[in-house]
Amino acid sequence: TQTEPLLDRPPTPLFIPSKTGVDKETEIPAGDLFDFDVEVKQILEVVVGKTLRISMLEVMEEAELEAIQRRQYEFEQMRNAELIEVQRLDAEASRRFAEKQRRVTQETKRLGQQAEFQQKIAARAFAKHYLANISEDVFDQLEQSGHFFDPIEKEIKDAFIPWLFDSVVEATSIHLNSRSCADALISEAIDLAAKMQSQVLDKIKAKTDRPLGAATYDGSELAREQG
Repeated sequence: TQTEPLLDRPPTPLFIPSKTGVDKETEIPAGDLFDFDVEVKQILEVVVGKTLRISMLEVMEEAELEAIQRRQYEFEQMRNAELIEVQRLDAEASRRFAEKQRRVTQETKRLGQQAEFQQKIAARAFAKHYLANISEDVFDQLEQSGHFFDPIEKEIKDAFIPWLFDSVVEATSIHLNSRSCADALISEAIDLAAKMQSQVLDKIKAKTDRPLGAATYDGSELAREQG
């Protein structure tokens, strides 16, 4: 780019010592030293030329700056358009990625739900097969352990049957005791009858061995005894 050239540093002023002594002056007539119009013309040419040159440089600089600004504006427009396009592409890529992730998540969730549903079906079938007879087994075990019982059956087992066994045992004992007593009485009666029969036979035998009168007496006595 065209820029304004740096101006030269002005020369350092010469050191002028302070005045010493007394100043003097003299009179110089007009036109004695120099001609103002002639001398100033060169200075004016330099000043005007320098001014024109600087003005041209400033105009060129302004035109260059305007071209730079116009180019910068066009570049910014192109950059903004490219940035908008990049943002659109990024948004589209983000949207596609989000859509892909959503589809993947949805498919994963569907597969998980399907697997869970299959597990529930298998678990339900297994539980149904396993629990088909478990209730009856549990109730049977609980009934066997005494948690569930029929009060009438329990009362029969706990009260009636023991009382019946005790009554049967008692009745059997009484019957056996009665039978033993009866057997003892019968045995004693048989022994007593045999003994009496033996005594009677002995008496009859003894009387048959006596004389006739004695036998007659003994017969009447025997008849009395028998009577």
